[in-house]
Amino acid sequence: MNQAMLYALAAIAMWASVATLSALTHTLPPFFVAGVGLLLGSLLTVRRMADWKVPPKNFANGVYGIFGFYFFLFNAYRLAPVMDATVLSYVWPLLMVLLSPLLVPGTRLGANHILGSLIGFAGAALIVTGGKLSLSMSALPGYLMALGAAVVWATYSLFTRRLPATSDNAVGGYCFVSGLLALGLHFATEPAAHPSAIQWLMIAVLGLLPMGAAFLCWNRAMQLGDPRQTGALGNATPLLSTLMLVASGQAALNGAAALAIAMIVGGAALGTVPPERLRPFLRPLRRA
Repeated sequence: MNQAMLYALAAIAMWASVATLSALTHTLPPFFVAGVGLLLGSLLTVRRMADWKVPPKNFANGVYGIFGFYFFLFNAYRLAPVMDATVLSYVWPLLMVLLSPLLVPGTRLGANHILGSLIGFAGAALIVTGGKLSLSMSALPGYLMALGAAVVWATYSLFTRRLPATSDNAVGGYCFVSGLLALGLHFATEPAAHPSAIQWLMIAVLGLLPMGAAFLCWNRAMQLGDPRQTGALGNATPLLSTLMLVASGQAALNGAAALAIAMIVGGAALGTVPPERLRPFLRPLRRA
């Protein structure tokens, strides 16, 4: 496993912890949690604030990705059932793979990338829904918001690869501005927040890990790695999230989850295998 994939898995593991860590903060206004969390996440690189100065395109892309993702996702949760919105937002790994040839010069798709991503997304949808998903036309605005979140994160990630490489510390600047924008929305649209001591602690953990260190790791993964492989790994997020919930006693595994795990692992493996390694296995099929 190369360095880029390790960085991607580290980011994915931190994002997967959100469901477990946020159990104590779900009663707080979401943009308040995101705003404070992102500001705390920006502190990880505050000592290297000089690195926050990057080309305008890079900075705009960073704020577009981080703030834009939360903006669309939280509005999706407001306008549609959370489970349905979560499934649709998990289209982002598939979109990363499919959009790679369009947004990253020199990138081509192999059948294994497409098939692996489709299998992985199907597994992600299965583990989130347990095989039960009922979309309603009345929640269409929320579904569109969830898809918007997926598009934002996929395109932000690919543009990170396409734009000139910058220091990972610049992500702290993206988080700082995104946090200010999120707090602005909180004060404009949400009721006042009154967190307890334990809720403040959870916000701090969320800010320093999923809303801080994870973005740093993801930025490094996108600059170093193959976006097709990184996108395929993204389907592991709901799998790890479910396993963490099971370990903390907040969820239980069933037959559907076991099948989903096999699909996610198999899809990720297929999507991350270099095409040249698959050719010996495909030759007999072509002859047949």
